Amino acid sequence: MRDLIWLIIVILIIGWLIGFFGFGEAVGSFIHILLVLAIIGILYRLAVGRRP
Repeated sequence: MRDLIWLIIVILIIGWLIGFFGFGEAVGSFIHILLVLAIIGILYRLAVGRRP
């Protein structure tokens, strides 16, 4: 499960980068939603990842 969360985070960040630099204004706020989801995923992973 840990690897799946990291995979989703990486996919969201890559999608954000491609959308932000590749499409810019055409995609609009959807790109920023991807970034926020990735940040939430990272924070979740850091908070839950310390449990045995």
